[in-house]
Amino acid sequence: MNILVDDIEQVVQDKIGIEFNTDFRIVILFELLMQDNEINQEAKIMQAINLFYPKPEQIKDIKKAIEDIMWFYCCGKETKASNGKEESNKQIYSYEFDDEYIYSAFKDQYNINLQSIEYLHWWEFKAMFQSLKEDNLIVKIMGYRSINIASIKDKEEKRFYKKMKKLYALPDMRTEEQKEADFGAAFW
Repeated sequence: MNILVDDIEQVVQDKIGIEFNTDFRIVILFELLMQDNEINQEAKIMQAINLFYPKPEQIKDIKKAIEDIMWFYCCGKETKASNGKEESNKQIYSYEFDDEYIYSAFKDQYNINLQSIEYLHWWEFKAMFQSLKEDNLIVKIMGYRSINIASIKDKEEKRFYKKMKKLYALPDMRTEEQKEADFGAAFW
């Protein structure tokens, strides 16, 4: 799939075959749903299906429907393998906590009002989000959250980034069980 030359609506239709919601808001709701630790896995699956499929009764294969949701979420691309290198899974943005920063970045850079736009395909939204310029506050914040402070030698610079990391830190949304498991894993 190539967003420059392929009709993205047709690509989705050809792959999924039944009516499917492609608006960016649906995917944001999906991501928030997946991050909700108070909802069990089975309920998440049913809610995800109801988000993406306006007529869930048309689904013939639940497993394929879930695979199609994940394919769509990944913008029709295969996920990149890490090639044996451990990559950080640290979250550097949140649609829940960074909503105002993301909204203002789209308004500033693209003159798109995410509140009033009737429709924006997820793949278009994602391409624009990934291409936000450095002068947008959300991009600076994501940089603060992702920077490896241990690699900074200068004490003043290190102090600055520690302060920014703390100022813009996302809340720890893990359950107590997840925190305990992560704590235990640190010793193995």
